[in-house]
Amino acid sequence: MREYERKGLLERVEREAATVGARIPEEIEVQGEPIDLQSFVFEIKRRETVPPGERDRVERAKRNLRRERLERLERIEENEVSYERGEELAASIIGIDRALEALEGLNAPDPETEAKRQEAADRKRWMNFLKKALGREDAGGGRTRF
Repeated sequence: MREYERKGLLERVEREAATVGARIPEEIEVQGEPIDLQSFVFEIKRRETVPPGERDRVERAKRNLRRERLERLERIEENEVSYERGEELAASIIGIDRALEALEGLNAPDPETEAKRQEAADRKRWMNFLKKALGREDAGGGRTRF
């Protein structure tokens, strides 16, 4: 592989919007073991939240996917492969990134719920500040007497 081809593949993989429109690979080999990645991600994503019993499995899968991504990226960086194989590796890295994005987004609340939670917390802090500033409540939570 030529240097400019290698740089082009690396740039494509690291591009911020690389995963837009990318598909999660149906099957991928991680650490020499085939994994039905697409069905695993869809199985986990169809639930509202990850059940406690599945969290370890999901975290282990994410660690293994990150490790596999790094190994594939290093093969391209160290110029160990042909351009055609580099293209395959780049496509698989983008697919891994897409799967990781899907798995990372599981625990995050939707933006609207998070905004409401933040607003309620801000309101509570403001009210506590006003009570203390106006001398209506002491540090122990009782009323202050003058």
